[in-house]
Amino acid sequence: QVQLVESGGGLVQPGGSLRLSCAASGSIFSINAMRWYRQAPGKQRELVATITSGGSTNYADSVKGRFTISRGNAKNTVYLQMNSLKPEDTAVYYCNAGLRTGILAGYNVYWGQGTQVTVSS
Repeated sequence: QVQLVESGGGLVQPGGSLRLSCAASGSIFSINAMRWYRQAPGKQRELVATITSGGSTNYADSVKGRFTISRGNAKNTVYLQMNSLKPEDTAVYYCNAGLRTGILAGYNVYWGQGTQVTVSS
């Protein structure tokens, strides 16, 4: 039983900022990586940012320099700090985690339900 729950979405003006949070809970032994995806209306879901258990990060070109992914301290959490937001950032943002529930378990991928981010004046 693993759950990922996103929060922090909302309506923001262009140029503004939002900080998304994702909390993973349940029977978690270890997390290999956590990611943020987004899906805009009429478009396919795209990978926005990745962070590994070692802290390595990667970003989509469209958000590089504006978004920052990070892991929470002593918690199974991941954040996405979004600055200089643009209308084209409007999408449902999804948290994703690759984790295992025990030392003998393989890695599985889990998804949150998503949180809406709307950038509009």
